[in-house]
Amino acid sequence: MADMEEVVVEANCRPEETRATHAFRSSSTHYAQVIPITTSPPPTREEDGADWGCGELNPQDAWLPITESRNGNTISATFHLISSGIGIQALLLPLAFATLGWAWGIICLSLAFTWQLYTTWLLVHLHESESGIRYSRYLHLAVTAFGLKLGKLLTIFPVMYQSGGTCVQLIIIGGGIMELFFKNVCDVKSLTGTECFLVFMCMAIVVAQFPNLNSIAWVSFIGAITAVGYCTLIWALSIGKGRPSDISYNPPEMDSNMDRFGGIMNSIGIIFIAFRGHNVMLEIQGTLPSSSKHPSHKQMWRGVTISYALIAMCLLPLATAEFWAYGNKIPYSYGKILSSVSKFHGHKTSTFVLGLICIIVVINCLSTFQIYSMVVFDNLEFKYTCRKSKPCSRWLRMVFRFLFGGVAFFAAVALPFLPSLAPLIGGMTLPLAYAYPCFMWIAIKKPQPRSGKWCINMGLGCLGLVLSVVLVVAAIWNLTDKGLNANFFKP
Repeated sequence: MADMEEVVVEANCRPEETRATHAFRSSSTHYAQVIPITTSPPPTREEDGADWGCGELNPQDAWLPITESRNGNTISATFHLISSGIGIQALLLPLAFATLGWAWGIICLSLAFTWQLYTTWLLVHLHESESGIRYSRYLHLAVTAFGLKLGKLLTIFPVMYQSGGTCVQLIIIGGGIMELFFKNVCDVKSLTGTECFLVFMCMAIVVAQFPNLNSIAWVSFIGAITAVGYCTLIWALSIGKGRPSDISYNPPEMDSNMDRFGGIMNSIGIIFIAFRGHNVMLEIQGTLPSSSKHPSHKQMWRGVTISYALIAMCLLPLATAEFWAYGNKIPYSYGKILSSVSKFHGHKTSTFVLGLICIIVVINCLSTFQIYSMVVFDNLEFKYTCRKSKPCSRWLRMVFRFLFGGVAFFAAVALPFLPSLAPLIGGMTLPLAYAYPCFMWIAIKKPQPRSGKWCINMGLGCLGLVLSVVLVVAAIWNLTDKGLNANFFKP
């Protein structure tokens, strides 16, 4: 991942003037011939991103996990979108409502959902250029829109963090929930957090041996079912058990205006970061077939519509029902949120319910791990195929994946407090979802300056950058004031 700059320079697509053959140059100076799918050649200027691998014109796409199989459909895309779009960070939405209150909480949640849905529409329709080139990776599209240097500068860190970094977080979350399950449901006190991390990572890497993104559609199906399942189970239990008598909906008192500002911005950050998946949106669309008569954006948008409707049906009730049930007493810990039914109501059946929720969450983390790790595997194989001008063998793929699993495990052990950095890093990566798609639309589609489309995209893009800076400042303030906390899964 650290060598991404070298990878970008190594992948070149040399267009000709007609439907003649196109050549892909690797570092060993060999050429692989491929017939293009379009009559018009792609851009030739470096600043227009021509030195990046050019979608369908690039034979290397047939060797890489993201684009190796383009036999997906609307159903598989929907499963991928739900599994990657709903994360356990959504459990903190009631905490944001506790600071913002009913009105502003619902307003911010609706605004974040609508904004992200709009930028998703932009990405879906930017996936294919008018010349037929498919941008099946977020970084490819950014380089085409912003140029080679600026595209890499703006997107390499957020894309790499939201793929590899998300995998590390999933190991921490999944391992932490496993530890919670063993100690509080099975009464096994001997297992340590590190051992639970190792168990989770081993299971995740075993499942990760599927060759490409399209082949894990059934894994994403399980991830989608479990994501909807635990969200629904949590908010339904919160309403079904009733509301304790001493619940208050008043915002917590703050010692200073700066503390109040930090709390409000942290709550807004929780809401905006709860929606995720933009960094794999183009990759998921890359698994769909496409032709001039049946472009992939039609199937993809149907999948987005279905998945986002289900995501809204999960997150909005989760936020409002949990806040209604527990008010400003909602705990700031994933483990305590999962065990809140037992804490506030004390029913005998709560141990069984807690165990069931923990199992569902762990399965969901294992499933989601496969989607985000596939971006990392694609990256590793991309570098190898650039150097060798041939696809990876099966054993080498296994080596890459076990190697990544080991690195991610050691990162999880070394950085168990990584979830507490989510507001800070989330603020830094927020433009990936809320700002960059707007600017990329302007750069590629070139709408008339000061027209309606130009003003909307420029306004939203600039607002996204400003929001990112403010959230980062607030996150730094909160970290310096409260410090890091690794006890996210303690009951």
